[in-house]
Amino acid sequence: MLPVTSGFAVIVRGTTSLNGEWDPEATWRFNHNIFSHVSYGLRPQPIIPRPDIAFSVNLLARYSSAPTSRHWTGVKHILRYLRGTTDMGLFYSSELTDAPSIVGYADAGYLSDPHQGCSQTGYVFTCGGTAISWRSTKQTLVATSSNHSEILALHEASRECVWLRSMIHHIRSTCALPSATNTPTILNEDNAACIAQITGGYIKGISPKFFYTYELQKSQEIKVRQIHSSDNLADLFTKSLPKCTFQRLVHGIGLRQLCNKQSNRSMQNQGEHSRVL
Repeated sequence: MLPVTSGFAVIVRGTTSLNGEWDPEATWRFNHNIFSHVSYGLRPQPIIPRPDIAFSVNLLARYSSAPTSRHWTGVKHILRYLRGTTDMGLFYSSELTDAPSIVGYADAGYLSDPHQGCSQTGYVFTCGGTAISWRSTKQTLVATSSNHSEILALHEASRECVWLRSMIHHIRSTCALPSATNTPTILNEDNAACIAQITGGYIKGISPKFFYTYELQKSQEIKVRQIHSSDNLADLFTKSLPKCTFQRLVHGIGLRQLCNKQSNRSMQNQGEHSRVL
């Protein structure tokens, strides 16, 4: 199995039809026990988190009960990518003295599961330019439009934002530091219609509970801001991307080659030590 270092796009369009029949293109079913063990091992780990594979792992894990050769090929592609990027990791710089507040990005992949009619929710929160919280999951409700799916994704991101703000407030108050939750948290979204509806209030046809973001904006806890789709880091968690876009977003969430960072830092320390002597 040769390693790869470029961006990848695992495209798996379910192997079952709407009535549950198997797709003729799926020639054989792989041993689901082996597939389940491997896909479970690819899930996020607390020691070495890899948010760049969150979407692909979530997509392939849906077929753990009855995987086929197509799904196993996708798993092997992820393993090759990890093998080629073993030195990649989230880099949190110690040189940031005045750490900025958290910044959120939310997005939705409309009809990522065409068989069940469900979309994909993705969000990521960064602090100092590096991801600290992220999620990629299939929505449990059937969205009637792309705008509806964006509202559902923004709702989930808002809930996570409230928890992050409360955790940061608790840590800073425990350490006798000034509060950093006096200003609203920026939550970036690329859908203009979704932002207009969230700002305007409740609309017919969508459950009021999904307008929790609207209440948070009124209380000045968050501020939804429109950005260009190409600048939305949450795209990494909702859809398959071209190589150049994938690499740009991976760099945007703070994934770096840690070996190079450590070697550069050691060389700087040696240089400072020689100047002192």
